[in-house]
Amino acid sequence: MKALHQKVNGIYGYRRMTLNIDRKFTQKINHKRIYRLMRAAGLRSVIRRKKSPYKRSIPQHVAENVLNREFQAEKPNEKWVTDVTECKYGSSQKAYLSAILDLYDGSIVSYVLGYSNNNHLVFETLDQATKVLEGDQPLIHSDRGFQYTSRGFKRRVDKAGMTQSMSRVGRCIDNGPMESFWGTLKCEEYYLHKYRSFEELYKGINEYIEFYNHDRYQKRLNGLSPMEYRAKAA
Repeated sequence: MKALHQKVNGIYGYRRMTLNIDRKFTQKINHKRIYRLMRAAGLRSVIRRKKSPYKRSIPQHVAENVLNREFQAEKPNEKWVTDVTECKYGSSQKAYLSAILDLYDGSIVSYVLGYSNNNHLVFETLDQATKVLEGDQPLIHSDRGFQYTSRGFKRRVDKAGMTQSMSRVGRCIDNGPMESFWGTLKCEEYYLHKYRSFEELYKGINEYIEFYNHDRYQKRLNGLSPMEYRAKAA
């Protein structure tokens, strides 16, 4: 078995090794025995390694779909939606953009670009957003991603006196406005450029969101930008 493993540059797993051993000795050897012997000898196939099964995280907290696709808001900081999207830069390196959008005017309240899609990314986004609140207690809606179902996120929501809402399983449309913003950002900025570094990606996203909030006029906002529309409300 060791000689054969070396001869074929280690490409055989225990199944193919069993076929070859059976032919060589003209007798049937149980594949489980071959498997045990290969393990004992430290022989492993160099290809098609069995991947560890994905373990779905168990939600620590789940909220009802309080928003219920009622995407209209009567005033600023009444209803927020949030999500995370993936972006790439350099040689297929990944970055993750977390943002919170106000349904009143479509403005981006806060956003964070990070190297990892983790709790810290989402927590920092929420912390930035709650700093601008002056007594308001918005509803915040998200999907059921592990960050949003964590106890840490729930604690922050409760501390701010906010109401938490979550999309139903497999219903992206429940968070439609956030998905729509990602589509707009990627069509008008991300897909039009190649980013050689994380810094270039951050600069592009930062400049676009500044443009989106202050200078991108929208018909549904009576020809105003989100921040102009927000200012009139104030």
